[in-house]
Amino acid sequence: MKATQNTPTGVQVTPADLLRMAALYLRRHGWHQGTYYATTTDTPTPPACAVGAIGMACAGYPVHHFSDLDTDDRPTYLGAVAALTDYLDQHYPINLVDDDGFWLDEHTSPYSWNDDPLCTAEHVIAALEGAAKEWDRLHTQGGENR
Repeated sequence: MKATQNTPTGVQVTPADLLRMAALYLRRHGWHQGTYYATTTDTPTPPACAVGAIGMACAGYPVHHFSDLDTDDRPTYLGAVAALTDYLDQHYPINLVDDDGFWLDEHTSPYSWNDDPLCTAEHVIAALEGAAKEWDRLHTQGGENR
């Protein structure tokens, strides 16, 4: 590198990176159902739901809505939630149906799926890691972003 060249200032975090970090967060700090974060603890790293863990991975603090994030972080956060939703549609579909048999929601909500009584921490971690792997498969080529 020549002395006149600018050094790289940062690495681009992908939705797959956030999904993997969210899975790691849940392994280290615990999984939660019902709300984004467990409110029974006085820790800056409370147990979290799937989307809450994505928020913690993105910001390093509890995120209750994407507007809580810096503007630059929002696209990656929303991309990670969308990648998880797409993965759930393929592997863990939950479609709410009304009394007439019509779908109320065409996509599996990561919020409802996380809170399903049959869902476990292992399911959530596996889905986050699977969604990351699927995002990489669709968006990278030879380790580089497409």
